[in-house]
Amino acid sequence: MDRCIGSVSAGSNNYIHESTYIDEGCEIGEGTRIWHFCHVISGTKIGKNCSLGQNVMAGPDVSIGDNCKIQNNVSLYNGVTLEDNVFCGPSCVFTNVLTPRAGIERKDEFARTLVKKGATIGANATIVCGNDLGRYCTIGAGAVVTENVPDFALMVGVPARRIGWVSKSGDILDDMLVCPRTGERYQETPTGLKPIEKAGT
Repeated sequence: MDRCIGSVSAGSNNYIHESTYIDEGCEIGEGTRIWHFCHVISGTKIGKNCSLGQNVMAGPDVSIGDNCKIQNNVSLYNGVTLEDNVFCGPSCVFTNVLTPRAGIERKDEFARTLVKKGATIGANATIVCGNDLGRYCTIGAGAVVTENVPDFALMVGVPARRIGWVSKSGDILDDMLVCPRTGERYQETPTGLKPIEKAGT
């Protein structure tokens, strides 16, 4: 099997382990590192300064933004989009069909999953397809997401439910919605939280 690395658009300062296969028609941004036993399938675009850990599969036609970290044993199927700065913990799971059957072809029923900027998905969490994960949300380890997630929400459990809010730095906010690490303040909106801009900025 040809690794096809010469037939993809890749930056000059990438690291791609020799055990990785990259199909034709992929794009890989500058500074991205792809480790052992990965497979990047045709039509997939990976941004700058990403890291794909051991045994990651992405594609076909998956979009991964800049500065994403995808830990070991994660599969990103057709229909999954990661915006910039997304963290996917070890062995987290994405699906792309709601009613799968081995004997029935349902490729025309793939449902979209959008993971927005700055989101974190914990180890062994499952993201059921057709849902959006909000900006800078945190999905706890082992959680099962079955609905849209608000911006900055902290989600845990099966099915996942919101138990609090987190800041851009990932710290749990207090009742006053203040980040204990940075002092940044937040306010609730119809789509979750947003930072309160300081006067004069």
